[in-house]
Parts: sequence; structure tokens; C-alpha cells
Amino acid sequence: MALVSMTELLAEARSNGYAVCYCESWDLESFVAVAEAAEELGAPIITGFNGGFLCHPKRSKAEDLAYYAGLGLALRHSGVRAAFLLNETDDFAQIERALELGFNAVMVDNERLEKAAYASLVKKVVALAHRAGATVEAATGLLADGAGHGSAEVTSPAEARHFVESTGIDALGVSVGNVHILTEGKAPIELKALEAIRECVAVPLVLHGGTGIPLERVDDYVRRGVAKINFGTGLKQAYLEAVRSKLARYRHPMSPHPFLGMGGEEDVLMAGREAVKRKAKEFVTLCGSAGRARQASA
Repeated sequence: MALVSMTELLAEARSNGYAVCYCESWDLESFVAVAEAAEELGAPIITGFNGGFLCHPKRSKAEDLAYYAGLGLALRHSGVRAAFLLNETDDFAQIERALELGFNAVMVDNERLEKAAYASLVKKVVALAHRAGATVEAATGLLADGAGHGSAEVTSPAEARHFVESTGIDALGVSVGNVHILTEGKAPIELKALEAIRECVAVPLVLHGGTGIPLERVDDYVRRGVAKINFGTGLKQAYLEAVRSKLARYRHPMSPHPFLGMGGEEDVLMAGREAVKRKAKEFVTLCGSAGRARQASA
């Protein structure tokens, strides 16, 4: 089985001086793309889905998590070691179901809750997840949004230490200049702030907003405790560009089948998959995790 604990993957990353990528998926094509990218590069990987997106209020109804959880079966037969994460959710019922369905890691989102309510929720999730052998990531501080929604709150080292010790989490997302959903340009990481957090916190640190992070300085982040970097926006940008380019060739009354579902050169879904795979490989390589995966035992 190649599905392994995210705690284990992060510990190995810290010991060996690289960061593991969380490359977020949103459908079958993106999930396959991330898994294939990791296999082809021999890299440990964290993949999964955004819980907040799956139950977003703009949806006509919340998605059935079982459909997404079913894709985790592929990770159990993967050639590399992977963790399966439900990312960025504050819905306890959704987290509970995710653990029942086979996700082995959860990230509890802190954007909508007051600090006391958030800490209480995280403690509840930790108790539930640890009984199931799952990893819990949570966060202190707030990231700015690339669209200009909300302002950043840099993670306080003292607050981070208290939060980690009082909740028992396994990994901590931090705000140190990183920006969510940055669609162009880069947001420099405040290395002194990151180092101060590392001196106060024993668990692995996580940088969300990886698309906008200057990845040429990954070694600097890793030396300061970062073991996981999250990517989503850049993967979706690559997917949309590839699909738009391929779809432009289709005109009625042409047969739709070569463009959708046959898997050939004209297939827009395959174009999106390959674009995501290329981008995921780029992120994995820059984070230093290519070639780091041990083959799973049968």
C-alpha cells in the first residue's frame, strides 16, 4: 500500500531537507495528473480536495464527498508514497465523513472562525482524527487574498506555540508574506518571521499560497521548518489555458467525441490533464522532492 501518513511524509522531508507538495485536485483529470506527475518523478506527494470548495455556498448543493474519496483508492496502488488530504474546511461533519471514507489527513480552515471557536474545533478534530490514525493540520495567522479580499495577519510565534501545544496538531500553516490565490506576480516570504516561528514550534510548518511563493528560495524555507507547500491556483490556471486552446478548434457540426472523452490528441480533458501534470512536475522539482519517494511494499 502506498497510502501513508502525512505525518510520516513531513518528518522525512524535514530530515532530508526538502518540502513535500500538496497539489490540490478538483476532478478526475486533475487527480490523475498529480498522481502521474509524482509517479513519473519518483516523488512523495500529498493530494486531495478542498473541503470548503466542495460545500461552498455558491454551489446549488454540497458535493457528495464519497465521489471524491473514491479516488483515494488509486493512491493505495500507486508506485509512490502519498497522503490523501481534505484541505481547508471548518465543517466538522464533513471532516468526520472524510475520515470515515478514507482521507488520512485534514486541514482545518481558520478564515471564518473566531480564535477561541477555532481552537475548540481543532481540538475536537485532533481527538477524532488521531483515533483514526490521521494527520491534522491547522493554522494561525491569516493570509491575504490575491483578489484583495481580507488582510494578512502575520503568525505570532508565541501564539503559534500556545496553539500547537494546546491543540496537539501535527502541522501548522503559517502566514509570513504568502498570499492565497495570487494569479500573477510573487509574494516574498518574510524569512525572519518564519525563523521566529520555527524557534517556538516543534511541528512541521506549512506554506499555503504556493503559486505566489518565490520557489527559487525553497531551501531557505526548509531550513526554517517548512516541510509542505500547497499549490492550487497555478494548477487551475494551467488547466484552463490548455482546455481553452484545445476547445477553440471545435465547431458544430463536428463530432464531439474526439474532443471529449476519447483521450486522443483533440481531447480537451486530456489537454487539461497533461497541463496540470507538467505544472505539478514543475512544483515538485522546485520543492526538491523529485526522486525522494521510496517504493511502497506490495
